[in-house]
This record gives sequence, structure tokens and C-alpha cells, in this order.
Amino acid sequence: MADLTDAQWRKSTRSGSNGGDCVEVADNLPGLVAVRDSKDPAGPTLTFSPAAWTSFVRATESKH
Repeated sequence: MADLTDAQWRKSTRSGSNGGDCVEVADNLPGLVAVRDSKDPAGPTLTFSPAAWTSFVRATESKH
């Protein structure tokens, strides 16, 4: 299990006032990107390599 003690969590800039239904990302840890549910910050997290996270974000970006 990854040590997330120093994780600096942030919400997406696209998160609105929808009652907190969003995810938080910590990308300040070396070799690791962590994702969690903003409504359950003490709950489980998903972890990705930076390359896998970048691929995911690129695949889900809007094509305007």
C-alpha cells in the first residue's frame, strides 16, 4: 500500500457546486498519482503511475 501521508489533494477546476460529487487527485508524490472520492476522504484510494494517469486524462479529455 502506498504511503499517502504527504499527499496534497485537489479537486478538478471543473468541479461545480454539485454537492461534492467529484474526485480528488494527489499528483505531488514521486512516481505515484492517487485518486479518491471527495465525499469519503478517509476511504479507499486508487493509485496510478504518472504515465498511466496521463494516458487516462488524455483519453477522457473533451474534444471541443
